[in-house]
Amino acid sequence: MYFLLAQPMKHMKGDDIHVFLRLVKKAIKEWPVPFVSYLAEQGSDPFKILIACILSLRTRDQTTADASKRLFAISSDPYSMSEMDLKKIEKAIFPVGFFRIKSKQIRAMSQKICKDFNGKTPDFIEGLLSLPGVGRKTANLVVTLAYEKPGICVDTHVHRICNRWGYVFTKVADLTEQALREKLPRRWWIPLNGLLVPFGQNVCTPLSPWCGACGLSELCPKIGVLSRR
Repeated sequence: MYFLLAQPMKHMKGDDIHVFLRLVKKAIKEWPVPFVSYLAEQGSDPFKILIACILSLRTRDQTTADASKRLFAISSDPYSMSEMDLKKIEKAIFPVGFFRIKSKQIRAMSQKICKDFNGKTPDFIEGLLSLPGVGRKTANLVVTLAYEKPGICVDTHVHRICNRWGYVFTKVADLTEQALREKLPRRWWIPLNGLLVPFGQNVCTPLSPWCGACGLSELCPKIGVLSRR
């Protein structure tokens, strides 16, 4: 059942973020860890985490996991990947979203890592952004997950939820990252994406979020929510 809402424009207090994120952490325990996060937990090589991040864009998590495993079975380092035939990469990663484009990006970024970084995946944002196909979302995710360095990975879920809560008021993800860097306590920088992505996929969805099943419902301002379940 759907309920129409008329929400007043209000926002959370600064310290409330600790309460909200602790509740989210509790809520997501029942869902599987995203594959990229799983790789990080297993201590995987930063190059593998980078490639899995690229494959995950516009792709379901299980598809990302399967494609990554097939690709890493034939190549798991930038030197061999940089010399691999594109058709072989395409076959390994199909059916991830935009697999042909990603195949070219994977080989090109591997070549640049070998040429400019001596075969080591960069551990800083600017270096990662210099790689073909890497945007701020991917760069921050690699920095935080692979190297455990400060960064805030803002994807569509992080952007939407932080604005829905009234913690930030931004139009695009890059501005959300900037606002969060100025406001979000450092303890939440690295885990933020891993908390809000599964929460955004399963509860705080883009349209008609599952507020009736959400432990934050009574606290949440629900800014911009026109209907809920």
